[in-house]
Amino acid sequence: MAASIESLLSEISRSEDPMEGLKSLRTAVFAVPAGSLREALSGSRLEVIFSLLDTNDREQVQVCVDILGRVLQAQDPTHLYHIWKVELENGLQHPDDSVKVLTLAQAISTLVKMCQCKAGLDALFSTHLGELKNVMATSDVIRYRVYELVVDVSSVSPVSLGYCANSNLISQLLQELTGDDILVRATAIEMVTCLAESQHGRQHLAQQGIMDQISNMIVGAESDPFSSLYLPGLVKFFGKLALMDSPQHVCECFPAFLKTVSDMVLGSDDTHITVALDTLGALGSTVEGKQVLHKTGGRFNAVLKKMSQLVRDGPTELRVRCLDAIAQLLTLPVEDQTEDLCVLLESWFCSLSSEPMEMFRNITTQPFPELHCGALRIFSAIATQAWGQKLMLRTPGFVEWTVDRSSGTTKEAKDAKFELVGALASSPTIVENLGSQNALRLRSYLKEGPYYVNAVALVSTEGGD
Repeated sequence: MAASIESLLSEISRSEDPMEGLKSLRTAVFAVPAGSLREALSGSRLEVIFSLLDTNDREQVQVCVDILGRVLQAQDPTHLYHIWKVELENGLQHPDDSVKVLTLAQAISTLVKMCQCKAGLDALFSTHLGELKNVMATSDVIRYRVYELVVDVSSVSPVSLGYCANSNLISQLLQELTGDDILVRATAIEMVTCLAESQHGRQHLAQQGIMDQISNMIVGAESDPFSSLYLPGLVKFFGKLALMDSPQHVCECFPAFLKTVSDMVLGSDDTHITVALDTLGALGSTVEGKQVLHKTGGRFNAVLKKMSQLVRDGPTELRVRCLDAIAQLLTLPVEDQTEDLCVLLESWFCSLSSEPMEMFRNITTQPFPELHCGALRIFSAIATQAWGQKLMLRTPGFVEWTVDRSSGTTKEAKDAKFELVGALASSPTIVENLGSQNALRLRSYLKEGPYYVNAVALVSTEGGD
């Protein structure tokens, strides 16, 4: 394949009409696995393709961009920049936006590496800052690739954040949060959320008053007919912030966040419900988050009832997300189990249905692997808690169903069932709550592994065939 690519490059370099050769080359480079592409192109004369970008033929430019996008992603970013520095810098000035986007995509990973030292930071924010600002004016797409670079560089260290802040590019990004273009605003929120993933990034945002600003945007969204386009991003921002800092602190300082999450679950917009379920699950996966949700009282009880309704009657995708969220809410590691928390989680579980064990076991019989595994994860969540084990024992046939290997045939189902068995078998209270005989059966299942096939059943099946 390497020889084929080399010969195509030679043919293209000699041809007066390179389009046919370029199309063949595009087919060839996409036929090579990404992992093998670097070896296949070692020594190839890519300057031929770069030179063919200098044309007004849009089709030729697009084919060249396709080829370079595939080829350059297989190369080491720093090595790439040293070899093709001039070509990449020229790409920033190309009249076709697709070439600018390609160049920025390659330059971003290189520049982030360079900016891990002071010399690289000085080079970018002194020598090339003007070029970056000029190219940002080209289009929204280009502007946001530059913001992506700024956020990535800012995340490296407090020092690199200082360079980005002094360039005024971060403040420019923050101003986009309140722009008139709703789609631009939504994209800006995603970028700011990425900036908040580092501690020094969060500190900078707090100093700029951005947390308060985003909280006010959530409040104002109630009267904005276009808020559905950016409200999920605002919720994701605070959801991540709560997990990285403190759920209690975030929810107490910005009460509009948790109220909006509840309203979204109780609403009718599937996109909003999905984001809210994911946020509730992540928030409720922590002990502090569970306590925060409990403090909301009746509002959270209404949310649990809506989640129960979605699990039974919602679209499949929402049912899956809802099962995952419930599993996270009910998960409580042994070391965190206090009497109060266990009583709380039992009350949540029992509020989901008059017969929650049967409701979730019925879901495992439905012909959707995602639902089957989601319900099993809920059983795994309560399997480490004494009240959950007692419920399992009181549910007719549940322990027998747990060790029945015929109840799930896919690899994912077998893995999920094995996780449930493992949670039960490793619990220090298993003998006390399920009895020594059941404990022995579970430990035997665990020892045999998730994919064990009963020898007698296998012989019987083969005889029947």
